[in-house]
Amino acid sequence: MTQFFQEFIQNKALAAAILGWFFAQVLKVLLNLFLTRKLNLERLWGAGGMPSAHSAMVSALTIALARFYGVNTPLFALAVIFDFVTLYDAMGVRREAGEHARLLNKYLNQIAMQNADTNGDGMPDIEVDEIDLKEFIGHTPMEVLGGVLLGIMIGILIP
Repeated sequence: MTQFFQEFIQNKALAAAILGWFFAQVLKVLLNLFLTRKLNLERLWGAGGMPSAHSAMVSALTIALARFYGVNTPLFALAVIFDFVTLYDAMGVRREAGEHARLLNKYLNQIAMQNADTNGDGMPDIEVDEIDLKEFIGHTPMEVLGGVLLGIMIGILIP
């Protein structure tokens, strides 16, 4: 068991991936702090934003595997495919899900406000709980690119 943990800790490709994710999340906090002048620690684990932590993580892993094992290996091929699927998902499916959540929030809250207006004066007569589906789950192409570039840099810098 001790050997397992020792090998786990010494896995440089895994370290590159974890560092890619970690530095992206820290950068999100710092960029958010710079732009909004508010410290939002939720950005340390939250999805979405610049740079994409998923993109940084898989790109750091892919570059590290290329460096340690070469580009002519099945392991590298697997990492490249995993990288592309992750990047596509971040910009496609997850981003679209966030857009759907934004529209659902808007329309469901409008309906709730209208239903709470029992006398027709345009003002809710009963308290309405706001519907707040998570909207910030995907990435723009620039956020993904930022994550990829960060991941490449980390994959190159890991000894």
